[in-house]
Amino acid sequence: MKVVGTGGPNAATGSRAARGGASGFSLGPTSGAATPAAAASVAATSSMAGVSALMALQEVEGPLERRRRAVRRGGGLLDRLDELKMALLSGESGGPALERLARVLREERPDDSDAELTALLDQIDLRAQVELAKAEPRNSRG
Repeated sequence: MKVVGTGGPNAATGSRAARGGASGFSLGPTSGAATPAAAASVAATSSMAGVSALMALQEVEGPLERRRRAVRRGGGLLDRLDELKMALLSGESGGPALERLARVLREERPDDSDAELTALLDQIDLRAQVELAKAEPRNSRG
């Protein structure tokens, strides 16, 4: 096998590009000094627009994300109620579990348009409030 030339596979594309004019694209008359400055200006503007768009998207919370947060909060309350149950069954006071339960209950509850989910979360919240109210007489006794 004989190797001819050093151009390799890109040599053919280079000769086609040298022909030019066939694509129909032209920048028109521009000054050479303005082109790099304009490109830098466009790059800076587009990167700032990209960052602004990302920040705006992070701030907007859609219905699916609100639902996800509501379900996560409800699951957290159920986990804290289980911790309290296990502490009380093992003979512990349940103080730390009650504090964690109260902390989760104080978190903002996202609104959800699903009536069934809202009713279920209302029941979980009520059960957590009942457990906290039942613990008040125990805490006041000492």
